[in-house]
Amino acid sequence: MDGDATRMRAAWDAQAEQWVEWARTPEHDHFFWRLGLPALLALLPAPGRRTLDLACGEGRLSRVLAERGHAVVGVEGSPALAAAARAAAPEIEVLDGDAAALPLPAGAADLVVCSMALLNFDDIDAAAREAARVLEPGGRLCFSTVHPWNSLKSGTDYFAEYTYAEERTRGGLTMTFTDRHRPLGAITGAFERAGLVIEALREPVPDAAHIAAHPEVEQWTRRPAFLLGRCKTGA
Repeated sequence: MDGDATRMRAAWDAQAEQWVEWARTPEHDHFFWRLGLPALLALLPAPGRRTLDLACGEGRLSRVLAERGHAVVGVEGSPALAAAARAAAPEIEVLDGDAAALPLPAGAADLVVCSMALLNFDDIDAAAREAARVLEPGGRLCFSTVHPWNSLKSGTDYFAEYTYAEERTRGGLTMTFTDRHRPLGAITGAFERAGLVIEALREPVPDAAHIAAHPEVEQWTRRPAFLLGRCKTGA
């Protein structure tokens, strides 16, 4: 485990209380609820045998998936966030674990969902290999992440990979996000090397209702905010 990985995990664990408030305050994280989540749900196959919520955080996606009929197990690298997920929905199994070494046997799931977490993995190749390993033949991985064009910082090299921290304040809440920029090729290449075939890539834009409620999101109709995709394992 390199220092960057340890620093990212520790940073998110330290921000767990702030993230829980940010994620659970109604309408606060409207980018997730109105833009990212609907686009991600549109990519998902019907509920099957078992769905892994990879890097489940405080559990909001796990709860949505369970409500939609998925048999969910979550895996989270931050002990504080994993504990928050268990407290919010004790009926959903949440395991402490690293995305690069998942605490699940091979073929344990037919669907892996990774919501806004690829940019928090220090070793995206290892995480992709592990996701492929725990999927049954023909299983699918669906993901959402910050678009590389959005995570690119002014004056930096698009093709370089680097970790950055940003403090954001919105609606009276402050949260420090510690993430990693990767170019598109690094993301898609990790899936390719893991033997996952990309079926779909999408760049959602805010709809009229979202813009009406939050006019500041209109800018994301002209440049991409999120990148989403669906991959399939070999039969």
